[in-house]
Amino acid sequence: MFGSMGNSDHQDAVRIIHRALDAGINLIDTADVYSGGESEEIVGTAIRDRRDDVVLASKFGLPMGADANQRGASRRWIVRSVENSLRRLGTDHLDLYQLHRPDHDTDPAETLSALSDLVQAGKILAFGSSMFPAELIVEAQWTAERRGTHRFLTEQTMYSIFTRRPEASVFPVAQRHDLGVLTFSPLNGGWLSGRRGLESSHRATMRPDSYDSETPTGQEKAAAAAKLGALAAEAGMTLPQLATAFVRAHPAVTSVLIGPRTQEQLDSLLPAADIELSDDLLDCIDEIVPPGTELDPADNYAATPPAIEHHLRRRG
Repeated sequence: MFGSMGNSDHQDAVRIIHRALDAGINLIDTADVYSGGESEEIVGTAIRDRRDDVVLASKFGLPMGADANQRGASRRWIVRSVENSLRRLGTDHLDLYQLHRPDHDTDPAETLSALSDLVQAGKILAFGSSMFPAELIVEAQWTAERRGTHRFLTEQTMYSIFTRRPEASVFPVAQRHDLGVLTFSPLNGGWLSGRRGLESSHRATMRPDSYDSETPTGQEKAAAAAKLGALAAEAGMTLPQLATAFVRAHPAVTSVLIGPRTQEQLDSLLPAADIELSDDLLDCIDEIVPPGTELDPADNYAATPPAIEHHLRRRG
């Protein structure tokens, strides 16, 4: 949320990052595509004198321009994109480099080979995937074993009380293959923030249809959020704290990524790091939103496989 996509005040964004580090947060996750590289530049400024205190992660793969070669997971683009990210971040290596979305047009062996070479060169220490369905996670693990390359060590997935689909297959597969799991959007883009008037929120400017409280999906989310808010208040916490603690409670989850745009938002979420939800409270959440449930499939944007997205591939 730093840069033109969110907080465009670079000095304020740096202060927020420093506040997070001072509070004990030690992982910063960004991506080349966030604000067209501006987010990486802000992070680079913030960690210039604190690089050793940070597990630094970035991502590649989503379009960085109109050129069809400025995206995806080909060797050519991986080599270019990592150098661009290192330059913007002002560092000589990334601790974790992640493929932002599956590239269905590139052989996974090519991707794994290129990323393995970056590990050998010391430009990255490890690499992972993001928003991979379970079958692609397994395919990538199998390919790495068969080709003798390094393997994906992490999976980053959207996960919240409103987006619980990973519980059905991604989490079990990640546990089976001993992958670290980074989750993002624990507040479901603001629906679990406890705020009213989401139609006029910053997030709604990017995806207005997803924040229309008059649609059936919007009504369902609003009703569930109200019940969860009452549950949180009864337990002596805020709804954002309940939502963040819920994600952290899953045994498959290694790290919960938060996306504050202001220091106030950051400060409101920090207490969730120390909140342990009881089994009874988790059972109550399950009654409101059952395990494996995804209230709005559109939340998983940019993740539709070509076989479904392109109608010509559905014809004989």
